[in-house]
Amino acid sequence: MSESTVPDRLYHRNLYRFGDPEPSYWEATQDDTQLAAEPLIGNEQCEVAIIGGGYTGLSAAYHLCRDHQVDARVLEAGHIGWGASGRNGGFCSIGGSSLDIDNMIRSYGVDETRKYYQSQVDAVELVRQIIREENIDSPMQGNAELEVACTRKAFKEITDYAENRIRLLGLTTTVLRREQFREQYFDFPKLHGACTLQPTFGLHPLRYLRGLAAAAEKHGAFLHPQSEVIEWGNDGASHVLTTRYGTLRARYVVLATNGFTPEHLLPAFHARTLPIISAIVVTRPLNDNELAAHAWQTESPAITSYDLLNYFRLLPDKRFMWGGRGSSNGAPGGAARNFAALIAGMHKMFPEWRDIKIDYRWHGLICLTRRMTPAIGRLEDDPSVFFGFGYHGNGVNTATWAGQRIAEWIGGSRVGDRRAPKSVPTVVKGLSGRFPLPSMRLLYVQARIAMFRVTDWLK
Repeated sequence: MSESTVPDRLYHRNLYRFGDPEPSYWEATQDDTQLAAEPLIGNEQCEVAIIGGGYTGLSAAYHLCRDHQVDARVLEAGHIGWGASGRNGGFCSIGGSSLDIDNMIRSYGVDETRKYYQSQVDAVELVRQIIREENIDSPMQGNAELEVACTRKAFKEITDYAENRIRLLGLTTTVLRREQFREQYFDFPKLHGACTLQPTFGLHPLRYLRGLAAAAEKHGAFLHPQSEVIEWGNDGASHVLTTRYGTLRARYVVLATNGFTPEHLLPAFHARTLPIISAIVVTRPLNDNELAAHAWQTESPAITSYDLLNYFRLLPDKRFMWGGRGSSNGAPGGAARNFAALIAGMHKMFPEWRDIKIDYRWHGLICLTRRMTPAIGRLEDDPSVFFGFGYHGNGVNTATWAGQRIAEWIGGSRVGDRRAPKSVPTVVKGLSGRFPLPSMRLLYVQARIAMFRVTDWLK
């Protein structure tokens, strides 16, 4: 173990400072939502203990308390909203998997693939419903995800992909040539066309998360920030979760830590995840002339068609958000170089904005699984342990939906029905396989990035 790492972590310790808020645009613009959340102190007990205070954990707590009247508590290592759920790009969009449609069909069949993508549509609408029902102050921007093609070959590929979506999965998608696209959305020198995918919208991820947290508290959940679980035991009757200042006993436990999963706590979760760093920058507000320079006229979120994709959107105050691949290990020096490269990529795509000041920059972890789909379920050898993780960069809706499914599953278990809810597709059910040679996972990340650079160059 090098001096710059901590036990049980793949990346530099800079990424695991649970006591320090990430200096993001979202942190700087969060609303005044008040939470009763306090660290766990002393010995407590509940029916369901949830490790992780992101979308999965808070959604599980919210639905457990609201729909099943369960005594649930959430243990979060940082403040509520510290992790990826509070610092992502705010895309509430269809995705959640790195497995392309053809390979998903080969592995799971057309019906299960269709069921998976319908669950993604349902997940987007679930977030929309929660925001409206709980009066969460997170404006919903746009009505589609825009995938832009930067080469002629890429436009042909996304056109074929869009036709597959329509023919096989029944999703709402439209293909637009460059002239059509620039008239409705925006323009840049390398644009060759795009496809749209609905439903999708952008939101303020931290405001949504804190609103979800407040709603969970309103329905009876207890939230404990600054309460990292450092030991997970069992006294024969209950799970015993130990934090720095207290212990929590519970009949059921939900692991909802995604890219920050602590692998030492329970052997079943060792080497099940592959965290990858993603980085974001946000500009100062753009004026009308600057927006017109790239014919910008949309609030819908957008992505590039590259394998090493960039994701971007115009925020409500006219700032431009641009995200993409993060550094290789999270160390400060490498992170600084990566931010410089990320900004250079933005300037290359949108050259009229090359002199626009960057006001915010930050990074965090997304989470992959070996099978490249989310992992939602319960342990086979301990049916009192549930889990949800591996959202492949689409956690806003997928994690919210996963939390609801876990709550439904636990609700059934309490009355003797241990079966998975019918709404859980085979594509996401159960643990993914372990990554081989887990200590070398960062080499796998670097190899994957190198491969994608080649495939993007060939496009």
